[in-house]
Amino acid sequence: MDQLAQDIIGKIKAHADPEIGDITLDTDLGDLGIHSLELTEIIFDLEEAYDIEVEMNTSEAWSKLSNVGDIVEAVRLLIAKKG
Repeated sequence: MDQLAQDIIGKIKAHADPEIGDITLDTDLGDLGIHSLELTEIIFDLEEAYDIEVEMNTSEAWSKLSNVGDIVEAVRLLIAKKG
C-alpha cells in the first residue's frame, strides 16, 4: 500500500466507527458506519488535502464505490487529471 492509500485510509478512519478496527483497501464502505454527512466531510478533506475537486453532483459515480480501494483509485484519477 502506497502513501496515498495510507493517507486516505487515515482520513476515512477519522470518520469511521471506532469499533471497525483495521481498515484496508478491501474494507467494504458499508462496514465503516459512515453516513452521508460524514462521507461529505471525507470528500472535503480529500479535496483540501490533494487540491482536487469532487463534483458533488457526481454522487451517482460515488455510489458505485464499494470499498476503500475504490475511493483511493477515484482520488488517484482526480489527481492524475489535475496534473
